[in-house]
Amino acid sequence: MSDGWGRLLVDRLLLKNNINPSEIDNLNRLAVVQQSGMGALTYQPEHKFETPNQESDYDKLAQECSKILESQNSDNLDELFKLGGSSGGARPKILTKINGEDWIIKFPSSQDPKNIGEQEYKYSLVAKDCGIKMSKTKLFDSKICSGYFGIKRFDRENGKKVHMVSVSGLLETSHRLPNLDYNILMKLTLELTKNYQDIEQLYRLMCFNVFAHNRDDHSKNFSFLYDENRKEWHLSPAYDLTYSSSFNGEHATTINCEGKNPSLEDILAVAKNIGIKEKQARDIALDIKDKCLSLFD
Repeated sequence: MSDGWGRLLVDRLLLKNNINPSEIDNLNRLAVVQQSGMGALTYQPEHKFETPNQESDYDKLAQECSKILESQNSDNLDELFKLGGSSGGARPKILTKINGEDWIIKFPSSQDPKNIGEQEYKYSLVAKDCGIKMSKTKLFDSKICSGYFGIKRFDRENGKKVHMVSVSGLLETSHRLPNLDYNILMKLTLELTKNYQDIEQLYRLMCFNVFAHNRDDHSKNFSFLYDENRKEWHLSPAYDLTYSSSFNGEHATTINCEGKNPSLEDILAVAKNIGIKEKQARDIALDIKDKCLSLFD
């Protein structure tokens, strides 16, 4: 179910259509999601609203998003809902097709610096350099800021929907509460995937989050995808990587129970607990730490 930006858009659209959002139950909210939600789940019957043709001016869409966040009316409310009404997360975004591929393009929230798109794009490039799997990313041009971050959807493959589940959904826990540790996350990943390549990917991601100061590493920012051909679950490509803080400036997911100032020893303890050899773990961590330095130049 949508939260953050998506929920805000749904509430605004319901009000516009003379429907009280507080009187809508969760099942009817799912019906609004229709077929555009994350992963492969769809919801019927669908609650549809008439929407105009797609707007392609990203600067205009960003400005309309800003109006919504400032509690002002937007002339493009229907269009914004059509493009991103079911997507979760705090930042405004649209779901769109580019050259036949499904992409997500993000816009700044009211708390974000204007260069947040450029920053997230830079983080994606460094993450890939650190050996972390990510979908294709791109910085889309803008005349009013340094650009908008876009990422190809990994829950769509050759036009088909891919089953996806977040750690929040698996553990039935709220991503709004800091109640997860990477030791638990490692055990969950190994139990679900039975694959040490996924464990190494998660380890690299943990190291990156520590050294790149991405502390918004909550349970909805880790997901798994189902491989229909092999009948296997695997860790999804990484997403939502940027400079961020979480509750009281600590990691939302602690590193060996340390959230404020995780040390190399804490990182290596997580590696040891899941069976990664110390030398390999140390070499990976130090390499990622060195590569993350470019993020703060």
